[in-house]
Amino acid sequence: MKRRIVVTGAGVTSSLGYTPAELYQSLLAGKSAVRLMPEWQGLVPVGSDHVSAAPVAISPEKSKSIKRHYRRSMGNAALFATLAAQQAVVESGLAAEILGNGRAGCIISSTIGSSSEVYESTKAVIEHRFNDLSACQFFRIVSHSSAFNVANFFGINGVQLSPCSACASSLQSIGLAYEQILAGRQELFLAGGSDEVTPIVLGSFRHLYALADSDELPPEELSRPFDARRCGLVCGEGAGILVVEEYEHARRRQAPVLAEIIGYATNCTGTQISQSDSASIEACMRLALADAQIAPDDVDYVSAHATSTVAGDREEAAAIRAVFGDRVPVSSVKGQLGHTLGASGGIETAAVLAMMRHGVILPNANLAAVAEDCAGLDLPAAPRQQPVRTVVKNCIAFGGVNATLIMRSAEAGA
Repeated sequence: MKRRIVVTGAGVTSSLGYTPAELYQSLLAGKSAVRLMPEWQGLVPVGSDHVSAAPVAISPEKSKSIKRHYRRSMGNAALFATLAAQQAVVESGLAAEILGNGRAGCIISSTIGSSSEVYESTKAVIEHRFNDLSACQFFRIVSHSSAFNVANFFGINGVQLSPCSACASSLQSIGLAYEQILAGRQELFLAGGSDEVTPIVLGSFRHLYALADSDELPPEELSRPFDARRCGLVCGEGAGILVVEEYEHARRRQAPVLAEIIGYATNCTGTQISQSDSASIEACMRLALADAQIAPDDVDYVSAHATSTVAGDREEAAAIRAVFGDRVPVSSVKGQLGHTLGASGGIETAAVLAMMRHGVILPNANLAAVAEDCAGLDLPAAPRQQPVRTVVKNCIAFGGVNATLIMRSAEAGA
């Protein structure tokens, strides 16, 4: 008999709130985190000084709540992840002896570790300021920085992994935790992802012709998934961490059950590294449905990746249309949060958990007119109250990577 895997805690560090509850209320109220970044003027190598992003503002007091002994090896990505993991651990009621018993693991991803530390290190090397580099610089830069920093902070000594698949990273982390527990290798994981946005990140997307650019739209309206005027993505940052746990283990310790993970799949196109592909996205969703042993008609909501790029939204819309038709509501919160890159799957899954709890589907912000190539879907433009029992969550990444997670509400799985 297939083991049951549940989520017993969630935490976020985001530009719209420092807890899942704050994030959900900000999204529900229609707030946007996207703003102009005048402080980056002249730093973004994209030929324009008018750039927007959705940064996280962490106060010095919040940062210093993590002792320097731990904080000194953390870049912003690892700091975001640790703050989010603390919330998840508290909500789940995890004691130190459980986290350190060898049956608890840590799977947390980032795109490249701390991009700000990569920038500072490179700058110091170019300017021959080698002695300015911290002895901890390497630990802030490596791609698994968030995973080992969080594991070290909590004394986790079980399995530690960090799949690095760009914007699918954190959903792959959650899915890998699910698979590891199914295989009996661990009883629980801290799983998710973190990422940070810097001028060099924006420059990379501009060179790929993926960054939002418009003289007609204000910053808060630049990210507009599925809209006819969408013109690219807006970069964000943050972290989303879940406690993923074997059900009987959670029941024995009377942990809260937020939802049950019932299916997961990941695949790649094998033909294209820079453009999304509807056929492979469709195949990934169908594989996840098969793993969950449910039909498309059993799904109440699809949390789309939908970054607001022309090609990405078009291909994902075609895949969702092929699997679900126009029956299932579909939305993306990136219109308000921006694209949080390797953290997006974790942060957006935390938002989905809040939707399930409140019975509300959050809308597609800035959706004024549905694009012709995204038509044929149910795309809410305002919050919609309805039961949200079974959810499909997609993430799609450069490299042709797709990931789909399926969750069922605690009540539906009782």
